[in-house]
Amino acid sequence: MIADGVDIREIVLGDAAGLADVLVRNRAHMAPYEPPRPADFYTEHGQRERIGTALADRDAGRTRQYVLVDTETDGGGAPLLGTITLQNIVRGPLCSASVGYWIDGERTGRGLASAALAEVIRVARDELGLHRLAAGTLLDNLASQRVLAKAGFEEYGVAPRYLYIDGAWRDHRLFQLLLHDDPPAA
Repeated sequence: MIADGVDIREIVLGDAAGLADVLVRNRAHMAPYEPPRPADFYTEHGQRERIGTALADRDAGRTRQYVLVDTETDGGGAPLLGTITLQNIVRGPLCSASVGYWIDGERTGRGLASAALAEVIRVARDELGLHRLAAGTLLDNLASQRVLAKAGFEEYGVAPRYLYIDGAWRDHRLFQLLLHDDPPAA
């Protein structure tokens, strides 16, 4: 449990319908922070394909994707509240990954992103042995910048026209967190 009534776990194929539901509900909320998505992205089928890719990438050691789950909802299946992902996991001398996350618009401002990030940092450091985590935010995404700062990430620069978001190439603030200085695993 990462917060009252909220848990985090690795994503599974059975999350496709719940993920499609929360994405549809949050489409307008997330539009300023997301790349353009095809209509199929917001369907159970589209999410099943996306999750299948994430699971294959996990098995290849490239990705770890987690869902935040509302554990206090009664009825058939706990609603999903967002995701957090370690992606582009690289071993060897870099020993690094990027982290990205989003939370249901109805649940923002309650510390869920901070709690999920703390757990994923623990996994990256203690289970995966990574040296460094990287993250980027749009220049005006102050809420996400606060989450990263609270977790100990330091800003190290601005990348002009870094990602194609909401219909244009957007500048991003770049952050990193050094997890340890041990040599990479052989």
